[in-house]
Amino acid sequence: MSLLDIIHSPADLKRLPRSALPKLALEIRKLIIETVSKNGGHLASNLGVVELTLALHYVFDLPKDKIVWDVGHQAYTHKILTGRKDRFPTIRQMGGISGFPKISESLYDAFTTGHSSTSISAGLGIACGKRLKNEPAKVIAVIGDGSMTAGLAFEGLNQAGDIHDDLIVILNDNELSIAPNVGALSSLLSRTFSATYLQNLRKDLGELIRSVPRIGQDAYHFAKRAEESFKTLVTSGMLFESFNFDYFGPIKGHRLNHLIDILTNIKILREPVLLHVTTQKGKGYEPAEQNPVYFHGVGKFEVETGGVKTTAGKPIVALPSYTEVFGEAMVALAQKDEKIIAVTAAMPEGTGLSKFAAAFPDRFFDVGIAEQHGVTFSAGLATEGFKPVVAIYSTFLQRAYDQILHDVCIESLPVSFAVDRGGIVGEDGYTHHGLFDLCYLRSLPNMVVMAPKDENELRRMILTAINHPGPIAFRYPRGTGLGVAMEAEITPIPIGKAEVVAKGDDILILGIGGTVAEAVKAGHELREQHQIHATIINSRFVKPLDAELIIEHVSRIPRIITVEENMRQGGFGSAVLELLNDAGLTGNGIQMTRLGIPDLFVEHGPQHLLREKYNIDAAGIVHAVRAMLSDKPHLSFL
Repeated sequence: MSLLDIIHSPADLKRLPRSALPKLALEIRKLIIETVSKNGGHLASNLGVVELTLALHYVFDLPKDKIVWDVGHQAYTHKILTGRKDRFPTIRQMGGISGFPKISESLYDAFTTGHSSTSISAGLGIACGKRLKNEPAKVIAVIGDGSMTAGLAFEGLNQAGDIHDDLIVILNDNELSIAPNVGALSSLLSRTFSATYLQNLRKDLGELIRSVPRIGQDAYHFAKRAEESFKTLVTSGMLFESFNFDYFGPIKGHRLNHLIDILTNIKILREPVLLHVTTQKGKGYEPAEQNPVYFHGVGKFEVETGGVKTTAGKPIVALPSYTEVFGEAMVALAQKDEKIIAVTAAMPEGTGLSKFAAAFPDRFFDVGIAEQHGVTFSAGLATEGFKPVVAIYSTFLQRAYDQILHDVCIESLPVSFAVDRGGIVGEDGYTHHGLFDLCYLRSLPNMVVMAPKDENELRRMILTAINHPGPIAFRYPRGTGLGVAMEAEITPIPIGKAEVVAKGDDILILGIGGTVAEAVKAGHELREQHQIHATIINSRFVKPLDAELIIEHVSRIPRIITVEENMRQGGFGSAVLELLNDAGLTGNGIQMTRLGIPDLFVEHGPQHLLREKYNIDAAGIVHAVRAMLSDKPHLSFL
């Protein structure tokens, strides 16, 4: 009989004997592997925390107690145990459950997460709120070792240690290799120090020593230092003890009995506690164990081999991704210009910079999950005459907005921002779509913002950025390019110069980035099926706009459609509207429709379906054009 069949909530889990938990862990791993092989998702990190998640739900009382999962891409087991097992096959699918914790999805999800290093701050806020409401509950923040590189994690630790509130932080360490003897001794010490009677003994002994006349206080501090020196000799807890956390570990994160024992022991503590747990990414699935980086966020794959799944036996067309094109162009340009520096935030593979790192190790910097530091670090490099290119996903660059503004733009330093995953990214959903960068970047003085229509134009924009003497950003989408021919020589684009890609007298379509290709498709359908002839402009730049070209065409064709894969308010269409208003043209019978993302957060789902839903694909453009040219009331200045 399957144990998963009888697990519908953490209460069902608690009814199982400990001896049954290893079998349940195997069943959960099997379900996760089968589901991710069909849907794609975060595999290695989820396989690594199966036992830890089981132990947490076995010991603590959810939803009264709260678990905050840092980043949240390792919460699949948590979802399976908290009433979402039957819907788990829909994870990351349009209309299905989210791949990340989401407050509105389940009362067991204490906090909506998607970006790293937030769990300690959020967990501390929840713990303080519980105390203020006099609601006894345990709050547990589960954070990975990678997320500990971000300053936000240490800001949370700093306040938690200062106010000494009741919080358990679990450091899920899946990168460090602990030697067997040190690991065994550390595990023994952690379990011994965490035992209830020893915790009480330490407190009672401390009071006794302090009560000795004249020498008591000094003797107490000496004893405390001796104990801590012994602990830190065999553990890595000195850093966390300095934040006033009681540190336990490291312990093996796949030994359920030990996990349950230590969690039971530290559960009774009423002060900040950090438990250091070592786990293996991809645990239980050999391909993921051997290549955890690839299986961190993976598409569909064959379970038997771990290889990429084909569609109906058809070979996969190997078009280069925009990320790959960026990485290769960076290597080619850096060979000619020794001032080029590449900077990324813990994603050399994800941003395509692995080849650059291998070719130019002295000119490559991975700053860890510390986007704010990465931007200011790059500003420092720029003051010394270098040309730093900061490659960060759009959604993560949001975290460094103040540094872009204050440390780069005020002095107009030549820092280039390679904004990967601009636009709709797909199944990772709300927290990962890059739908705000055109808005938040174009608002900054001295900043130039551009987006390529295809992969060849991306190469040209990289060189344009490197040659520019001030701040500049180029954003490009997730996924493969269009398969266009690559020019032998990379040439720059004049700043602020758009191009006309099709001519017609009936409608003016202004596209930016990937929407240009959709506009071209729409233009072909409009001409062939509806006898509507469109002028289509590849705007290239959101800032500065090609004012001369746009005004010239608007004066001739006063019916305008702007298309962007970005939020409408404050984005590309808003920039065009502002341009026309400042030129005094908006009162001259001009009709304008802005296609883009409305005032909401976009759900998870396949890129093509989401683009279709929000009318930023070719069909949506055709519909908007026909509506504008029909007798029906059009939607002006949407």
